Amino acid sequence: MSNFQLCLHFIPQDGLSNSSKLVIFVGMRNLRLLFLVTVLLSAISPNYAKADFSVKQSGVIMAGHALKFSVTGSVQPDSIQFYGGTTHFKYVQPLLGASLQGPHLKEGSSSIDYTLYKDGSPYGGHLDLTLMPGWLSIIPPLIAILFAILFKEVISSLFLGIFAGVLLHLHYSASGTPLLSGFFLSITDYILPSIAHEGHMSIILFSTLIGGMVAVISKNGGMAGMVQRISRYASTRISAQLATWSLGILIFFDDYANTLVVGNTMRPVTDKLRISREKLAYIVDATAAPVASVAFVTTWIGAQLGYIQDGISSIYGLEGSPYSVFISSLKFSFYPVFTLAFILILILSKKDFGPMYHAENRVLRDEEAETDLAESEEIKALEPDPNAPKRAFNAIIPVLVLIFGTLAGLWVTGFDPLIWTDPERGFWSRVSGIIGNADSYKALLWSSLSALGTGITLSVGQRILNLQQSLSVMFKGFGFMLNAVVILCLAWTLSTLTENLDTARYITGFLQDLNASPFLLPALTFLLAALVSFSTGSSWSTMAILYPMILPASWFLCASQQFPEVDTLNLFYNVVSCVLAGSVLGDHCSPISDTTILSSLATSCNHLSHVRTQMPYALLVGAISVVIGTIPSSFGIHPLVLYPLGFLAIYMLIRIFGKHTI
Repeated sequence: MSNFQLCLHFIPQDGLSNSSKLVIFVGMRNLRLLFLVTVLLSAISPNYAKADFSVKQSGVIMAGHALKFSVTGSVQPDSIQFYGGTTHFKYVQPLLGASLQGPHLKEGSSSIDYTLYKDGSPYGGHLDLTLMPGWLSIIPPLIAILFAILFKEVISSLFLGIFAGVLLHLHYSASGTPLLSGFFLSITDYILPSIAHEGHMSIILFSTLIGGMVAVISKNGGMAGMVQRISRYASTRISAQLATWSLGILIFFDDYANTLVVGNTMRPVTDKLRISREKLAYIVDATAAPVASVAFVTTWIGAQLGYIQDGISSIYGLEGSPYSVFISSLKFSFYPVFTLAFILILILSKKDFGPMYHAENRVLRDEEAETDLAESEEIKALEPDPNAPKRAFNAIIPVLVLIFGTLAGLWVTGFDPLIWTDPERGFWSRVSGIIGNADSYKALLWSSLSALGTGITLSVGQRILNLQQSLSVMFKGFGFMLNAVVILCLAWTLSTLTENLDTARYITGFLQDLNASPFLLPALTFLLAALVSFSTGSSWSTMAILYPMILPASWFLCASQQFPEVDTLNLFYNVVSCVLAGSVLGDHCSPISDTTILSSLATSCNHLSHVRTQMPYALLVGAISVVIGTIPSSFGIHPLVLYPLGFLAIYMLIRIFGKHTI
């Protein structure tokens, strides 16, 4: 029987590579063998037969910014190479199933070409992109801020900003999702993940537990006893404000704990002495972040050092650790220091101006404050039981448990024998390293739960309240936090959307294009950080974005112009400080900032009233910081000369424009 010649060709799907040919001679008697060989060959070459790759845009992309893409396919490709429309770029690592960031697009480019490789075989393709104009990225926070100011209502304004951001994100991320579904996706795909974030949940639980503790120690008469005790030393409007200012500085280790503890503790005292809730909220807010941001041992230090490390990792020639960079930058912390001095001079002078002056006079005239209905209900619910003894220790002990419990939790979660036994570290450097290494969320949750448990135990143990009454009051305290928690969740969602829309990078790029003198870089950095923080409502996210971008830029800009090392370091440390200081200023002015919201919450002040009265003070101190502090120090004037000048300027401005309250 004659033989047959069988030719098998293997051709990749795109036909770009040479085909392979296998020639097999078989006889009719070997049909079984032919069938077996065919089955085996089909089994050993599935990669070519089944390879089906697709590259898609996976996020919002601006012209000139980084490409965001994802790869789908039946098998894992080896690499992808981009060309045409972007810089030459090859990406080699697992590609399937993840949103990846590629090279920067060329100006004017709206499409790219790419080639995927699998086992040496290329699979080419073309991708048309949906690019978003950069200015659109500022629309969501702008809508939220303007509507909140115009209509004096925060929750609906935040949701409108979120809805606008969701529509932009859906359209310009090329997801193919109908825009009409944006209203519903705002809840399921954007707000819900923000709430589910571990850090956010920790803040919600911490704030709720604090609310429960405050309710219990108010109902058992402890808060009334504490008010009587403090009133002995805070018997006048000035002494009460000084006590609030001092407590704000003493509780330096965390801005959240500072805000909630000081606000809730001093509110009954200041109410009794007819100090407006707006003035109390300002003192609480303006001593929280400024102190926590510059103290050596705080919950901020770990994040700050991490952000600084990201910024200096690419700088060659800079000697020193992130901690040493942070310490060296503190002498340029004009805004935090001037803010604390401004409050002190304001209190001692007995003067106010702008909206705060009218708020103070309103209270002194016994006019109704601008408050929410929930606040009056809270006051009634938290009035002490008529039969409850006014024992200060029933409030002092839980508050001390909260404070020292937080410190103990920071120590437990951050302790590292390598840090504590490091011979190159001093004592405070070791303590700071441990605190910076700590899990602040765990510490705050442990301490707030312990404080609440302590308050309930004291109430039940002394038979002031029974267990059922204590739990009922606790749940009322939880409920009073709902409004603030909703605002926090919406603010976090808007912050996440601004990050997805690259709002901060757009603002940063816009200011970088100004190509200003290196001597003006610290001042521009301060303004940029304030603007980004104001728009996003987060000083931490502002630092996370700006430090890695601004620090190398400032160093290389000075190096390119052959600045002496002394001048380069002076400008560099100034820029490091300005990122932090500007972030705090923007945080103080933003109605969507979490610490601003918490200050309103802790003092039971109408949130928009707090923002409206605080903003003029914050902007004035910010202007003094830039004009008298940042700019002159950039030209080499020593900060020790500038601080007294700043204090004098603050005193003169308050003396000229301030008015005595009636």
